[in-house]
Amino acid sequence: MRTWSAPQVPSLPVRGPQVSMHDTSRNAVVPTTPGDEARLYVCGITPYDATHMGHAATYVAFDLLNRAWSIAGHEVHYVQNVTDVDDPLLERATKVGVLWEELALRETQLFRDDMEALRVLPPRDYIGAVESIPLVIDLIEKLRAAGSIYTVDTDLYFSVTADPAFGDVSGWTREEMLEIFGERGGDPERPGKKDPLDCVVWRGEREGEPAWDSPFGPGRPGWHIECAAIALQHLGTTFDVQGGGSDLIFPHHEMSAGEVQVAERGEAFARTYAHAGMVAYDGEKMSKSKGNLVFVSALRMSDVDPMAIRLTLLRHHYRSDWEWTDDQLWTSVDTLASWRETLALGAGAPAAPVVDAVLAAVADDLNAPAALAAIDAWFAATQAGETSDPTAAGSIRAVLDASLGLAL
Repeated sequence: MRTWSAPQVPSLPVRGPQVSMHDTSRNAVVPTTPGDEARLYVCGITPYDATHMGHAATYVAFDLLNRAWSIAGHEVHYVQNVTDVDDPLLERATKVGVLWEELALRETQLFRDDMEALRVLPPRDYIGAVESIPLVIDLIEKLRAAGSIYTVDTDLYFSVTADPAFGDVSGWTREEMLEIFGERGGDPERPGKKDPLDCVVWRGEREGEPAWDSPFGPGRPGWHIECAAIALQHLGTTFDVQGGGSDLIFPHHEMSAGEVQVAERGEAFARTYAHAGMVAYDGEKMSKSKGNLVFVSALRMSDVDPMAIRLTLLRHHYRSDWEWTDDQLWTSVDTLASWRETLALGAGAPAAPVVDAVLAAVADDLNAPAALAAIDAWFAATQAGETSDPTAAGSIRAVLDASLGLAL
């Protein structure tokens, strides 16, 4: 699948510090320890609707990680999927009376356009669920050889108890898992399952739904094994960071990890599991079912500067839950206008300490608000008349773009 175009990113004259991230599985901020190549997997969209601010917050967050690793001297191998066949997509296509393939293509392109506008660095591998079906089949065969697959009617299930580490990603109790599993795509009450928490890896063909041939009969992949297979193929085991929204901790990341760890005989799926918080609007988490979505594309088409959208997102720490308001966006619009006017002067307060502070903040669990506080302080000092550094504006522009993705 085609990814989106990469923005031009300025190089910095300094190397950034080692990057630390909060690991959900350890509930602590820990150093990331990539080799020359840093390996990152971030779960992508199901393209049945446009990119809303909850999506944008997640992808901007992990874009900070991509940039911080690059500034620290690593090549970054970034992989992202597109779940271009799944129940929500099929249901939406039926509801609006279009072919599911057309809906998936249209919304995936809109997502690409949104990511380009927000200056999110593209993944090296951008893989759709449909094109990953051979990888899914191979992984199911491995799991079947390990004795962790069984059949219910025409569907194949993965036995979660086959992974001794099941539960380590989320740290949830079995009771907590059972409470939420049905709300997030699971079927805990289905007769014939060995364990209510077992998940579908291959959904047998249903009338009116797309299906592909396989050794198990016609059907399509389950949700979790799609990401498991793509990550395993392109990044291998024990890659550096598995990322996504906090609503993916369970069951998605727990299940994906379990499937790979059983297939690969105990090899860890990822070293670190990092999760972005949820964005609310009108008092509730943004979701299609609630109808409280703020779309990136709608703002762009209303001539809102995408950098104002990105700045609004960066004002919140990526792990926090917060609420989007229009007032925040308009404040960002005004802030950018003021910043651009100040940068046009060329000279300003000393920039080197600010560059160091920004890089240190982003490397410390992607603390964009702390980085922006250093930037705000520089603008305040410069606007107050401090102009001792004749090249300050160029340095500030460069670090804003390279580290924070804000092109001014």
